[in-house]
Amino acid sequence: MKILGIDIGGTGIKGAIVDTKKGKLLTDRHRIPTPKPATPKAVINTIVDLVQEFNWKGPVGCGFPAAVKHEIVKTASNIDKAWIGLNASKQIEKATGCPTHLVNDVDAAGLAEMKFGAGKKAKGTTVVAAIGTGIGTALFTGKNLVPNTEFGHLLLRGQIAEKVASNAVRENEGLEWVEFGNRLNEYLQRIEDLLWPDLLILGGGVSKKFESYSEYLKLDTKVVPAENRNHAGIIGAALAAKQEFD
Repeated sequence: MKILGIDIGGTGIKGAIVDTKKGKLLTDRHRIPTPKPATPKAVINTIVDLVQEFNWKGPVGCGFPAAVKHEIVKTASNIDKAWIGLNASKQIEKATGCPTHLVNDVDAAGLAEMKFGAGKKAKGTTVVAAIGTGIGTALFTGKNLVPNTEFGHLLLRGQIAEKVASNAVRENEGLEWVEFGNRLNEYLQRIEDLLWPDLLILGGGVSKKFESYSEYLKLDTKVVPAENRNHAGIIGAALAAKQEFD
């Protein structure tokens, strides 16, 4: 089944047509900068541009940076507050004419990793942590997703964790890898203490730099970098839509 996967991020809105059976992009990824401010109207207009770029008429899966319940946006930590309470799928469908399914963006990336990436052989409990602009998480028991976890909001050093150990904090504070690795280790130890996972998959902006900080991670849990990198959110959004529309 071919589905247009769209990944809405803080800096870019990316899309590609996905072969959901193989977990492969059938087109080049197209990226449009996220509008500022990222209001519903501005973002939906950008999604329309993406749909038109691919001349797409079929189903759309959309990874969204918020908790999403029954297609309704519930949170807005890194997006415009006007999204809260909006049935975003219905609005996107109205604008594009394409049946649309909305899923939390890290849940989407996690679905891709569990089916086609670092978690495809995983058993037990797996946590996917996207260390990027913030910290997003996805929790799986076996291959089953527990949606909309917000473990990036755990307290760490008196603040929410994503204000201490995200990739954006590393860049903004000019942290050396040793300091960042120690902060990330503290955060992952909190995850370990609370959930006792069998596998931790690290995605987001730091996944491709895994060798730079992995030596500072002192955990009982196996930790691996995500394999799908920039494509995970697109592939996973398409997979979620396939599950919804099959």
